[in-house]
Amino acid sequence: YTKKMICKYISFKDAGVFSHFDTQYSENDKDLRPFYQYDVNIDEFPKVIEQKKKQNIDRELIHTVLKEQYAQLEPFQKVNDHIDLLLNENTFTIITAHQPALFTGPLYYIYKIISCIRLCEELNEKYPQYNFVPFFITGGEDHDFDEINHVKVFRDELVWESNESGSVGQMSTQNIKPLLSQLKDILGESPNAQHIFDIINTAHNKHDKYANAALELVNLLFGEKGLVVLNMGHQVLKDKAISLFFKEIKERPSQSLIQKTQEQLNGKGFKSQAFPRPINLFYLGNNFRERIEVTDNGYQVINQDIYFTEEEMEEELNTHPERFSPNVALRPLYQEYIMPNLAYIGGGGELAYWLERHSQFEHFNIPFPMLIRRDSVLFIDKNTNKKIKKLGIPLESIWEDKDAIIKQLMLQNFDDDNVFNNEKTQIEAIYKQIEEQIAKIDPSLKATASAEKAKVLKGIYILEQKAIKAEKRKNDTQIQQITSLKNKLFPNNNLQERKDNFIQYYSQYGEEFFDVLYQFLYPLDNRVKVIVDEA
Repeated sequence: YTKKMICKYISFKDAGVFSHFDTQYSENDKDLRPFYQYDVNIDEFPKVIEQKKKQNIDRELIHTVLKEQYAQLEPFQKVNDHIDLLLNENTFTIITAHQPALFTGPLYYIYKIISCIRLCEELNEKYPQYNFVPFFITGGEDHDFDEINHVKVFRDELVWESNESGSVGQMSTQNIKPLLSQLKDILGESPNAQHIFDIINTAHNKHDKYANAALELVNLLFGEKGLVVLNMGHQVLKDKAISLFFKEIKERPSQSLIQKTQEQLNGKGFKSQAFPRPINLFYLGNNFRERIEVTDNGYQVINQDIYFTEEEMEEELNTHPERFSPNVALRPLYQEYIMPNLAYIGGGGELAYWLERHSQFEHFNIPFPMLIRRDSVLFIDKNTNKKIKKLGIPLESIWEDKDAIIKQLMLQNFDDDNVFNNEKTQIEAIYKQIEEQIAKIDPSLKATASAEKAKVLKGIYILEQKAIKAEKRKNDTQIQQITSLKNKLFPNNNLQERKDNFIQYYSQYGEEFFDVLYQFLYPLDNRVKVIVDEA
């Protein structure tokens, strides 16, 4: 398949479906430049490395945690090598992260990871004196269950039902078993379908807790490439971050710093992303993860009968750091405080909220990483490509609104070029002569002649629209095909990568699907990749 695949490139701006932030960040908008540290360029990495070297990273600690975590997984040799390399002062990480979505959730989960692996390959080649390790961090402590409990495979939506509450990572995998049966039925009996089902089935049957199943699945899919997966909820990592958490609880600097940056970004026309709170930490307990709020006498865990005085809070933090969980406003700092990391790879929304953290990083004296937009992909399989060609839609036009594509194709079906274009040109020429002649007789009549021309052209436009409608009625089948095509490539007017899951493509192409992505994805090329099966 890889020999038959081609990749076309389109800018975020020309695609016309991405956010204002995405478009501007990809174009290096000068209004955004004050809010991040490094230009997104492979030649900038020596600067990032020099800055990161000044930070005291506890590499032994990270190594120990990873060895303990991988004792529950099946590490590939390359993963073991990468974990050992972390003990070396010249080894750095490139990180991407995501909540542990059901069966990896939307396609961009996979694109993030492959973007990360590809960047590390390029960096290892360009800077052989250093080691660059791809890392995937899973947000196992998140409790946004409704965000991660469903997945679309072909036309079916699988939904994980659970009565448990608290962090998603601590939920039981028992309730996922019925979904595995559904998935098996959906996928059918082809060798590729059976292979990917076996991988997913193994990951979810091997572990009782969902966080470990999600880690196992990513490991089975990408461990061969050396991707290291990490759940940062480990007690000893939290223990290392006690001073960071304590500063957030006692001094509470984050909210005002982030809000000030948000105001500056708002002034440049960019929307706020996160909602910072006075204390940006949750408290974890049995089946709950709740915010910590300041009271007159100390602190309270909301929705729970749990209170701390100042002294008790300090004691709790020192004794049980694992019970404290950073929210979206503090998680980037926690990650960069612990890890020997150089760059974060994320989607537009993620990078937008990282930009809100710049002054917060400065305040906590933590190096700010390079922020790299993950690869965005539109994948056009063999059958879809045949339909596009049969309909005569130019590849660059598939991003356009459905009605615009229909109008464009309908107009092509007329004998004359774009219905009445020739006639309109002739009318314009005739009226130009009339206006010139009438102006010689009485200049005040030129406006009247111009108004008459506008009336005639408006009448022609109305006739044109009626002709298009008549053509549409004659071409209902073609219109339905265009509608179906747009729904496949842009489900519910969304990007394919935000709705579809990788399983449906893997069941068609097998491991070749990943091979194609490794071939064409590279996040420092800040264009959208349109991958087309030309078979």
